[in-house]
Amino acid sequence: MIYIETARLQLRDWKATDIDPFVRLNADEQVMRYFPKTLLPEETYALYKTIRTAFHEYGFGLYAVEEKQSGAFIGFIGFQHAQFEADFTPCIEIGWRLKKEVWGKGYATEGATACLQYGFTALNLQDVYSFTAEVNAPSKSVMQKIGMNFMKTFEHPNVHQDSWLRQHVLFHASRRSFTLSNEQV
Repeated sequence: MIYIETARLQLRDWKATDIDPFVRLNADEQVMRYFPKTLLPEETYALYKTIRTAFHEYGFGLYAVEEKQSGAFIGFIGFQHAQFEADFTPCIEIGWRLKKEVWGKGYATEGATACLQYGFTALNLQDVYSFTAEVNAPSKSVMQKIGMNFMKTFEHPNVHQDSWLRQHVLFHASRRSFTLSNEQV
């Protein structure tokens, strides 16, 4: 099923044929640069199961992203439930991970904007958060471009205290502010 369609992308259900490119995506050191480590195949399979479970439980999750022109799986964009210990959790997080061959084409911004709109209108989400390592300038830029507002920095409790990735930024968008900003357009 296709949940969200943009000019160049389809955000859809996952297919069995997505698993091998998903394994390669999560094993790519450049793609995973701002994560504590790359994922082994069995860790990607476990993540895939977690994604599928979220769809069954909540009716939404991290959507597989397909490039319309090529029909290729290029990563994911979507929502997940963040439940680590922090003053803003549990919450709904919007996130993305795309293969490096499509970086710089605006796909993350295009897909995340449509996903955020879908979340507020079709899923009736009230608040959506996004966070990343403070040094991850590309993802911070996407957060700003899709209309999210910077809230604060925080130390991610699941990242080792000595890691250069521990310091994170938190962004937020609300249904109310999203609706107001779109009415003014």
